Amino acid sequence: MSSLMKGTAILTIGLFLSKLLGLVYIFPFYAIVGEENIGLYNYAYIPYNIMLSIAISGLPIAVSKFVSKYNAIGDYDAGRRLVKTGALLMIITGFIAFIIMNMLATPIANIVIADDEQMFTVEEIANVIQWVSYALILVPFMSLVRGYLQGYGHFLPTSVSQLIEQIARIVFLLGGVFIVMNVLEGDPVTAVNVSVFAAFFGSIGGLATLFYFWKRLRPEIKAVQVIAPKEHQLPYSTMYKEIFKYAIPIVFVGLGSSLFQLVDMLTFNRAMIAGGVSAKLTDTYFTMLNLLTQKIVMIPVVLATGFSMAIIPTIAKFYAQKDIIQVRVSMDKTYQILLFITVPAALGISALAEDLYHFFYEQSEMGTQVLSHYAPLAVLFALFTVTAAILQGVEYQKWVVFSLLVGVFTKTVLNTPLIKMWSVDGAIIATAIGYGVTICINIAVINKVTDYKAKIIVRRILLIFILTGVMILAVLITHFVLTWISPADTKVLAFIYAAICAGIGGTIYGVISYKLGLAQALLGDKITKIARKLKLVK
Repeated sequence: MSSLMKGTAILTIGLFLSKLLGLVYIFPFYAIVGEENIGLYNYAYIPYNIMLSIAISGLPIAVSKFVSKYNAIGDYDAGRRLVKTGALLMIITGFIAFIIMNMLATPIANIVIADDEQMFTVEEIANVIQWVSYALILVPFMSLVRGYLQGYGHFLPTSVSQLIEQIARIVFLLGGVFIVMNVLEGDPVTAVNVSVFAAFFGSIGGLATLFYFWKRLRPEIKAVQVIAPKEHQLPYSTMYKEIFKYAIPIVFVGLGSSLFQLVDMLTFNRAMIAGGVSAKLTDTYFTMLNLLTQKIVMIPVVLATGFSMAIIPTIAKFYAQKDIIQVRVSMDKTYQILLFITVPAALGISALAEDLYHFFYEQSEMGTQVLSHYAPLAVLFALFTVTAAILQGVEYQKWVVFSLLVGVFTKTVLNTPLIKMWSVDGAIIATAIGYGVTICINIAVINKVTDYKAKIIVRRILLIFILTGVMILAVLITHFVLTWISPADTKVLAFIYAAICAGIGGTIYGVISYKLGLAQALLGDKITKIARKLKLVK
């Protein structure tokens, strides 16, 4: 395996595990603090994620590209000077981001609280936003170090530090909340403040991991560094201009879902109240939409993009070699793998929404409805991530920025009137249309650049939807029979029913797609070995 592919694999695995942990911790957290209080956590994390993306999301890749580029031409001093000045800059950036978020906490809270009868007060929301902002002090510096080490071909420090950061955050979060609620018998608001402060504790864990790797790798890095004479040194203005050129499009990709959630955060409550929904319910509905159901829906997205994103470096390589035919072949495979996994998973979640919401959270008619209607958007979330990555691979990053801004603008314009008309479903529809617009722009640009024709993929997509339809029919029939025998009135039964239905549906989908040759065409010969081990085929 080439060093590029090996590095990409290490980063993908680390990111996948980190994201997966970032999805599943919400379930025990919910069990400790309850539905009424977890919404406060959601109000803190949406602005935090946006500020975090602006501060750091493009930095590791940008610094990595810069350092590796200049190392390749023998200018090791450029990377040394970047990390030396960048360290101070990132510390200053972290403090500025911390101060800005603290200053914006109360204005944001005033927008969110549309009525005195809502579940939370302006002060409570402002406080929780301020508590989460401490993590912004350390994270930019940490991102700089990750990018610098990646530039020297060391991808393991980034992958391991991301994982340790997430584990430390979750351990502190769950442990701290449990102690506040059950040992100290404190109030839920204090528990939620502790939970968001866990992001700062996690960043300490990630930074400590990077420090360990830095000590090990520093002799190797210093051995190749030679301080260049002043007249041969790259100007700082040129250096940082190049870094920002790399980083800005990546920042926008990282901002994607957070910007859509921010639109909901700033408009949802007021639109719901204007539409006749009680102010006492709007916080709960918002939490269901943008936290609880979103965590479940993102699980298949992470799985699907993990499979398909592994092909993106190949697309970038073929495009750099001007091998457009292989670019198209790789794109075909990327789209098909993505849809092959995401479509049945998303529609399966929608079909089993009642049992899944009951098992992960509690029995709720409204929660079931939101999850059922929101789940199909997983396909759009995955398509956005992959099409944006392809645009970066073919060096058309500026279009990512443009398409995302158009999509968010579309969501902003439609959100309030649609929520007034259809309540929570209005917000879901606005999100679907916004993402749809963004994806259409991305695909149009990709097709134009690569002269891509989607004849094969259209037939495959149709086949995937037909197979998914057969699978969903089997799932619904199975679920009907099970609930007719005994309603799923406990979490254990809800889990058993969901597992049985998912198992039957997945087996039917897998066997038929294997018999038709679709699984082998997309996932390779390894799928045959797996099928034989499971005794699904001879």
